[in-house]
Amino acid sequence: MRSRLASSLFVLPYFLCFCVFLLYPLISGIILSFQNNDMLGTHEFVGLQNYVDIFTPGTYIHDAFFRGLWGTVKFVVYSVPFLILVGLALALLVNSLNARVRGVFRTIFFIPYAISATVMATIWMRVFDTDSGFLNLMLDKLHIHQQQHIGWFTDTPWVWIALVVSTIWWTIGFNMMLFINGLNEVPEELYEAAKLDGANAWNRLTRITLPSIKNVTAVVMVMTIIASFNVFAQPNLMTRGGPGFETTVMLMNVFDVAYGQHQGGAASAMAILLGLIMMIVSAAVYRLLFRKEA
Repeated sequence: MRSRLASSLFVLPYFLCFCVFLLYPLISGIILSFQNNDMLGTHEFVGLQNYVDIFTPGTYIHDAFFRGLWGTVKFVVYSVPFLILVGLALALLVNSLNARVRGVFRTIFFIPYAISATVMATIWMRVFDTDSGFLNLMLDKLHIHQQQHIGWFTDTPWVWIALVVSTIWWTIGFNMMLFINGLNEVPEELYEAAKLDGANAWNRLTRITLPSIKNVTAVVMVMTIIASFNVFAQPNLMTRGGPGFETTVMLMNVFDVAYGQHQGGAASAMAILLGLIMMIVSAAVYRLLFRKEA
Protein backbone atom coordinates (compact mmCIF):
# COMPACT_ATOMS: atom_id res chain seq x y z
CA MET A 1 0.00 0.00 0.00
CA ARG A 2 2.81 2.36 0.90
CA SER A 3 4.66 1.59 -2.34
CA ARG A 4 1.54 2.36 -4.38
CA LEU A 5 1.15 5.69 -2.58
CA ALA A 6 4.81 6.55 -3.16
CA SER A 7 4.61 5.68 -6.87
CA SER A 8 1.41 7.74 -7.18
CA LEU A 9 3.13 10.74 -5.65
CA PHE A 10 5.94 10.46 -8.21
CA VAL A 11 3.39 10.37 -11.05
CA LEU A 12 1.26 13.18 -9.62
CA PRO A 13 3.39 16.14 -10.86
CA TYR A 14 3.40 14.80 -14.41
CA PHE A 15 -0.34 14.06 -14.25
CA LEU A 16 -1.08 17.61 -13.06
CA CYS A 17 1.06 19.12 -15.82
CA PHE A 18 -0.61 16.81 -18.36
CA CYS A 19 -4.07 17.97 -17.25
CA VAL A 20 -3.21 21.69 -17.05
CA PHE A 21 -1.05 22.09 -20.16
CA LEU A 22 -2.42 19.41 -22.50
CA LEU A 23 -5.76 17.89 -21.56
CA TYR A 24 -7.52 21.11 -20.52
CA PRO A 25 -6.34 23.14 -23.58
CA LEU A 26 -7.29 20.25 -25.88
CA ILE A 27 -10.81 19.95 -24.47
CA SER A 28 -11.21 23.74 -24.46
CA GLY A 29 -10.04 23.93 -28.08
CA ILE A 30 -12.50 21.27 -29.19
CA ILE A 31 -15.37 23.07 -27.42
CA LEU A 32 -14.24 26.40 -28.89
CA SER A 33 -14.25 24.94 -32.41
CA PHE A 34 -18.05 24.54 -32.14
CA GLN A 35 -18.55 28.19 -31.18
CA ASN A 36 -18.63 31.58 -32.83
CA ASN A 37 -16.10 33.32 -30.61
CA ASP A 38 -14.78 36.81 -31.42
CA MET A 39 -12.00 36.54 -28.78
CA LEU A 40 -13.51 39.58 -27.05
CA GLY A 41 -16.09 37.85 -24.89
CA THR A 42 -18.83 36.99 -27.38
CA HIS A 43 -19.38 33.29 -27.95
CA GLU A 44 -22.31 31.24 -29.17
CA PHE A 45 -22.71 27.60 -30.11
CA VAL A 46 -22.80 27.08 -33.91
CA GLY A 47 -22.24 23.33 -34.14
CA LEU A 48 -20.23 22.23 -37.16
CA GLN A 49 -20.50 25.58 -38.96
CA ASN A 50 -16.81 26.42 -38.52
CA TYR A 51 -15.84 23.10 -40.11
CA VAL A 52 -18.36 23.65 -42.91
CA ASP A 53 -16.80 27.08 -43.59
CA ILE A 54 -13.35 25.53 -43.85
CA PHE A 55 -14.53 23.21 -46.63
CA THR A 56 -16.68 25.85 -48.39
CA PRO A 57 -14.75 27.32 -51.36
CA GLY A 58 -14.69 31.10 -51.56
CA THR A 59 -14.71 31.79 -47.83
CA TYR A 60 -11.79 33.45 -46.08
CA ILE A 61 -11.49 30.52 -43.68
CA HIS A 62 -11.31 28.02 -46.55
CA ASP A 63 -8.56 29.97 -48.31
CA ALA A 64 -6.60 30.49 -45.09
CA PHE A 65 -6.80 26.81 -44.13
CA PHE A 66 -5.77 25.26 -47.44
CA ARG A 67 -3.18 27.92 -48.23
CA GLY A 68 -1.60 27.37 -44.82
CA LEU A 69 -1.88 23.59 -45.13
CA TRP A 70 -0.13 23.64 -48.51
CA GLY A 71 2.71 25.75 -47.13
CA THR A 72 3.02 23.45 -44.13
CA VAL A 73 3.05 20.29 -46.26
CA LYS A 74 5.80 21.74 -48.44
CA PHE A 75 7.89 22.53 -45.38
CA VAL A 76 7.37 18.99 -44.05
CA VAL A 77 8.38 17.43 -47.38
CA TYR A 78 11.43 19.66 -47.75
CA SER A 79 12.71 19.49 -44.18
CA VAL A 80 11.90 16.08 -42.65
CA PRO A 81 14.22 13.92 -44.84
CA PHE A 82 17.19 16.19 -44.12
CA LEU A 83 16.41 16.46 -40.41
CA ILE A 84 16.44 12.67 -40.14
CA LEU A 85 19.38 11.89 -42.43
CA VAL A 86 21.62 14.68 -41.15
CA GLY A 87 20.75 13.80 -37.55
CA LEU A 88 21.68 10.16 -38.17
CA ALA A 89 24.88 11.12 -40.00
CA LEU A 90 25.98 13.40 -37.15
CA ALA A 91 25.20 10.68 -34.60
CA LEU A 92 27.29 8.16 -36.52
CA LEU A 93 30.11 10.69 -36.90
CA VAL A 94 30.14 11.70 -33.23
CA ASN A 95 29.91 8.09 -32.06
CA SER A 96 32.93 7.19 -34.17
CA LEU A 97 35.12 9.79 -32.44
CA ASN A 98 37.47 9.15 -29.58
CA ALA A 99 35.66 8.99 -26.24
CA ARG A 100 37.68 11.97 -24.95
CA VAL A 101 36.30 14.42 -27.53
CA ARG A 102 32.90 12.79 -28.11
CA GLY A 103 31.20 14.83 -25.39
CA VAL A 104 32.65 18.08 -26.75
CA PHE A 105 31.19 17.54 -30.20
CA ARG A 106 27.85 16.41 -28.78
CA THR A 107 27.69 19.72 -26.91
CA ILE A 108 28.71 21.76 -29.96
CA PHE A 109 26.02 20.25 -32.16
CA PHE A 110 23.36 20.44 -29.44
CA ILE A 111 23.95 24.07 -28.37
CA PRO A 112 21.83 25.64 -31.19
CA TYR A 113 18.80 23.66 -29.99
CA ALA A 114 18.99 25.51 -26.67
CA ILE A 115 18.75 29.03 -28.11
CA SER A 116 15.48 30.89 -28.62
CA ALA A 117 13.66 31.22 -31.93
CA THR A 118 14.31 34.98 -31.98
CA VAL A 119 18.06 34.51 -31.65
CA MET A 120 18.04 31.80 -34.31
CA ALA A 121 16.09 34.00 -36.71
CA THR A 122 18.36 36.99 -36.10
CA ILE A 123 21.47 34.93 -36.85
CA TRP A 124 20.17 33.49 -40.09
CA MET A 125 18.60 36.73 -41.29
CA ARG A 126 22.09 38.21 -41.11
CA VAL A 127 23.48 35.24 -43.02
CA PHE A 128 20.84 35.26 -45.77
CA ASP A 129 20.20 39.00 -46.10
CA THR A 130 19.99 39.92 -49.78
CA ASP A 131 22.17 43.05 -49.72
CA SER A 132 24.58 42.64 -46.82
CA GLY A 133 24.19 39.00 -45.78
CA PHE A 134 27.30 36.96 -45.08
CA LEU A 135 26.46 34.33 -47.69
CA ASN A 136 25.88 36.74 -50.58
CA LEU A 137 29.03 38.68 -49.69
CA MET A 138 31.02 35.44 -49.74
CA LEU A 139 29.52 34.56 -53.13
CA ASP A 140 30.60 38.01 -54.36
CA LYS A 141 34.17 37.43 -53.27
CA LEU A 142 34.19 34.04 -54.96
CA HIS A 143 32.70 35.62 -58.13
CA ILE A 144 30.03 32.93 -58.27
CA HIS A 145 27.25 35.31 -59.33
CA GLN A 146 27.77 38.59 -61.13
CA GLN A 147 24.36 40.07 -61.97
CA GLN A 148 22.49 40.34 -58.69
CA HIS A 149 22.40 38.94 -55.21
CA ILE A 150 20.32 35.87 -54.46
CA GLY A 151 17.04 36.81 -52.76
CA TRP A 152 17.12 34.15 -50.08
CA PHE A 153 13.92 35.45 -48.48
CA THR A 154 12.25 36.95 -51.55
CA ASP A 155 12.57 34.34 -54.29
CA THR A 156 11.81 30.65 -54.74
CA PRO A 157 13.28 28.11 -54.35
CA TRP A 158 15.89 30.00 -52.33
CA VAL A 159 13.43 30.88 -49.57
CA TRP A 160 12.81 27.20 -48.86
CA ILE A 161 16.52 26.47 -48.85
CA ALA A 162 17.03 29.25 -46.29
CA LEU A 163 14.22 27.97 -44.05
CA VAL A 164 15.35 24.34 -44.23
CA VAL A 165 19.02 25.16 -43.58
CA SER A 166 18.19 27.36 -40.59
CA THR A 167 15.83 24.69 -39.23
CA ILE A 168 18.47 21.98 -39.56
CA TRP A 169 21.04 24.12 -37.75
CA TRP A 170 18.56 25.00 -34.99
CA THR A 171 16.99 21.61 -34.25
CA ILE A 172 19.31 18.90 -35.53
CA GLY A 173 21.00 18.47 -32.16
CA PHE A 174 17.88 16.92 -30.66
CA ASN A 175 17.57 14.24 -33.34
CA MET A 176 21.29 13.60 -33.12
CA MET A 177 21.06 12.91 -29.38
CA LEU A 178 18.16 10.49 -29.88
CA PHE A 179 20.11 8.59 -32.52
CA ILE A 180 23.22 8.52 -30.32
CA ASN A 181 21.20 6.98 -27.51
CA GLY A 182 19.93 4.35 -29.92
CA LEU A 183 23.41 3.62 -31.28
CA ASN A 184 24.75 3.15 -27.76
CA GLU A 185 22.26 0.33 -27.23
CA VAL A 186 23.56 -1.72 -30.16
CA PRO A 187 25.72 -4.59 -28.77
CA GLU A 188 29.38 -4.14 -29.69
CA GLU A 189 29.67 -7.91 -30.09
CA LEU A 190 27.60 -7.73 -33.28
CA TYR A 191 30.11 -5.40 -34.92
CA GLU A 192 33.04 -7.52 -33.81
CA ALA A 193 31.43 -10.65 -35.24
CA ALA A 194 30.65 -8.84 -38.50
CA LYS A 195 34.27 -7.67 -38.83
CA LEU A 196 35.49 -11.23 -38.33
CA ASP A 197 33.15 -12.34 -41.13
CA GLY A 198 34.64 -9.70 -43.43
CA ALA A 199 31.71 -7.26 -43.46
CA ASN A 200 32.69 -3.77 -44.59
CA ALA A 201 31.44 -0.50 -43.08
CA TRP A 202 28.45 -0.26 -45.43
CA ASN A 203 27.32 -3.79 -44.65
CA ARG A 204 27.65 -3.17 -40.91
CA LEU A 205 25.56 -0.02 -41.27
CA THR A 206 22.76 -1.58 -43.33
CA ARG A 207 22.70 -5.06 -41.74
CA ILE A 208 23.37 -4.21 -38.08
CA THR A 209 23.10 -0.52 -37.21
CA LEU A 210 19.95 0.52 -39.04
CA PRO A 211 17.87 -2.58 -38.14
CA SER A 212 18.99 -2.29 -34.51
CA ILE A 213 17.86 1.33 -34.19
CA LYS A 214 14.60 0.89 -36.10
CA ASN A 215 12.46 1.77 -33.08
CA VAL A 216 14.49 4.91 -32.40
CA THR A 217 14.26 5.87 -36.08
CA ALA A 218 10.48 5.53 -35.95
CA VAL A 219 10.30 7.77 -32.88
CA VAL A 220 12.59 10.36 -34.46
CA MET A 221 10.62 10.31 -37.71
CA VAL A 222 7.23 10.75 -36.02
CA MET A 223 8.50 13.48 -33.70
CA THR A 224 10.16 15.30 -36.60
CA ILE A 225 7.00 15.15 -38.70
CA ILE A 226 4.91 16.51 -35.83
CA ALA A 227 7.42 19.29 -35.14
CA SER A 228 7.54 20.24 -38.83
CA PHE A 229 3.75 20.36 -39.07
CA ASN A 230 3.86 22.76 -36.11
CA VAL A 231 6.38 25.08 -37.78
CA PHE A 232 5.76 28.73 -36.95
CA ALA A 233 8.81 30.63 -35.73
CA GLN A 234 11.02 30.32 -38.81
CA PRO A 235 8.60 31.58 -41.50
CA ASN A 236 6.92 34.04 -39.15
CA LEU A 237 10.15 35.71 -38.08
CA MET A 238 12.28 35.29 -41.19
CA THR A 239 9.98 35.52 -44.24
CA ARG A 240 6.62 36.77 -42.87
CA GLY A 241 5.03 34.14 -45.09
CA GLY A 242 6.55 35.53 -48.28
CA PRO A 243 7.26 35.79 -51.07
CA GLY A 244 3.53 36.20 -51.57
CA PHE A 245 2.00 33.32 -49.63
CA GLU A 246 4.75 30.85 -50.54
CA THR A 247 5.93 30.19 -46.96
CA THR A 248 2.69 30.97 -45.16
CA VAL A 249 2.13 27.97 -42.88
CA MET A 250 -0.93 26.76 -40.99
CA LEU A 251 -0.12 28.16 -37.56
CA MET A 252 0.46 31.62 -39.03
CA ASN A 253 -3.04 31.54 -40.50
CA VAL A 254 -4.53 30.12 -37.29
CA PHE A 255 -3.03 33.09 -35.43
CA ASP A 256 -4.31 35.52 -38.09
CA VAL A 257 -7.84 34.09 -38.06
CA ALA A 258 -7.99 34.14 -34.26
CA TYR A 259 -6.46 37.55 -33.52
CA GLY A 260 -6.57 39.31 -36.87
CA GLN A 261 -10.07 38.29 -37.96
CA HIS A 262 -11.37 37.74 -34.38
CA GLN A 263 -12.76 34.31 -35.24
CA GLY A 264 -11.53 32.14 -32.41
CA GLY A 265 -13.92 29.29 -33.16
CA ALA A 266 -12.80 29.01 -36.78
CA ALA A 267 -9.14 29.21 -35.76
CA SER A 268 -9.69 26.43 -33.24
CA ALA A 269 -11.38 24.27 -35.89
CA MET A 270 -8.38 24.81 -38.18
CA ALA A 271 -6.03 23.75 -35.38
CA ILE A 272 -8.11 20.65 -34.59
CA LEU A 273 -8.05 19.57 -38.24
CA LEU A 274 -4.30 20.11 -38.36
CA GLY A 275 -3.95 17.88 -35.30
CA LEU A 276 -6.02 15.16 -36.97
CA ILE A 277 -3.88 15.36 -40.09
CA MET A 278 -0.74 14.99 -37.97
CA MET A 279 -2.21 11.95 -36.23
CA ILE A 280 -3.11 10.31 -39.56
CA VAL A 281 0.31 10.98 -41.10
CA SER A 282 2.15 9.80 -37.97
CA ALA A 283 0.07 6.60 -37.82
CA ALA A 284 0.70 5.97 -41.53
CA VAL A 285 4.46 6.43 -41.09
CA TYR A 286 4.53 4.10 -38.09
CA ARG A 287 2.47 1.52 -39.97
CA LEU A 288 4.78 1.79 -42.97
CA LEU A 289 7.90 1.27 -40.87
CA PHE A 290 6.51 -1.76 -39.05
CA ARG A 291 4.32 -3.33 -41.73
CA LYS A 292 6.52 -6.45 -41.87
CA GLU A 293 6.11 -7.12 -38.17
CA ALA A 294 2.34 -6.76 -38.52
